[in-house]
Parts: sequence; structure tokens; C-alpha cells
Amino acid sequence: MNTLLWLPWTLSLLWMGGPNPVVEVRGALKEIMHQGDLSPRIQLAALKDQSHLYALGAVENLKGEILIFNGKPLVSSVRDGKIRVARNFEGNACLLVYTRVPAWKRLSVPPEVTNLDGLETFVKEAATRHGLDTLAPFPFLLEGKVRSASWHVIDWPEGDTEHSHEKHKRAGLHGVLQDEEIAALGFYSESHQGVFTHHSSRTHLHLMLADEKLAGHVDAVDPGGLTLALPEH
Repeated sequence: MNTLLWLPWTLSLLWMGGPNPVVEVRGALKEIMHQGDLSPRIQLAALKDQSHLYALGAVENLKGEILIFNGKPLVSSVRDGKIRVARNFEGNACLLVYTRVPAWKRLSVPPEVTNLDGLETFVKEAATRHGLDTLAPFPFLLEGKVRSASWHVIDWPEGDTEHSHEKHKRAGLHGVLQDEEIAALGFYSESHQGVFTHHSSRTHLHLMLADEKLAGHVDAVDPGGLTLALPEH
């Protein structure tokens, strides 16, 4: 049985039961946004031996983005104006959402879905049809050639205590992908704004390129035609 190595000040939030896989959270966006607390909440090494692991979050001090896709870590940071992707479990996270999913059910995203709002609506509808509990958080995947996706990798200035969603998107490197092969991990929830989604969103989404040279936070996406994957149960 795997044991997590928890930091002593870690706040553990866990949702489980019913058809959804267990979703765990370390840290909270409201602690970052309103309190400026960028301290570590979990050591990534604690998750190294977790099978079928999917996770996303932010590096401590907001110095990068974390994506773990089926046990493979991609930790992006900004170095000398360029994206650096580390493929190891070194370092800590000030925010991390994670789960374990051994099997997924895949279906196509309709081409008329053209933005994040439409994606959130479709994900909820598909999850309901698939028998998931949409009142509880759950993960999902997106795979294929994306029409467009805006992304950023945060590199928060040391000593800056004024946080906002817009400043987070601008602090670091950002860009737009078009007609690129991607894989993305998202978490959906209608009741965790300020925990792992922003106040106006029901999802938190990170993507990676097929060549793994980029992994970052998704700010906007036109996902029509991608494949959506939901947890089997």
C-alpha cells in the first residue's frame, strides 16, 4: 500500500464515494489569491509510486505548472525566457489536484463546442449520461488535434503580493496553439470555486504537446473535434 509523505501544515481535502474516482486537493486558490500563501502543500515525491495517477497544479512560489499524466510528470518552468520541462517528481506544489483512474471511456467532442463555457456544459452532459455524479468533482481528459488553445506557464515575481487571475496569466510565458496534437487533463466541479477552480469557472485544465516540449495551464480553448475521456466505473 502506498503512503503519502505529507508536509505537517498540509490541508487535505478529499471527495469520494459513488461512481466518481477519489479526488484529493492540497492547497487552495483562495489561499493563493487572497492570502498570498505560496508555500508548499505537498512534496511531489510523495506521489512517485502512485499508479494511474493524474494531477495538475502549481509549483511552490508559483514558479511553474505541474501536470502528471498517467503517472508521467511534466513540470514546466521559465528559465532565461524559455520553457523548461522537467520529467521528474522533484520539488513541491503550492496547489495540487489529483486522482487515480485505471480506465477511461472515450467519446468525441462535437464540433459546435468552441470555447471553455461550451466545453464545461458538454462535459457535464456527457458525465451525466455516463453515470458520474456531477455534484462531486471528477477528472476528464481531452486528446487529439486542438483547433486553438491559449496557455501560460506562470513565473510569479518574488515579493509581489497582489494576486489576480489576469496577473497570473501574464506572469511568465504564454501563447496560443493552433492545429496541434495535445493531451489535456481537467477537473470539473460546480462547488469548488476558490479551491481548485476560479470563481467564474467549473474546470481547471492543463495541457501538454505530443512531443512533451510544453505543458501549461489552459486559459482558453476551442476543443470541438477532440476526444473527451471520462472515468470508467
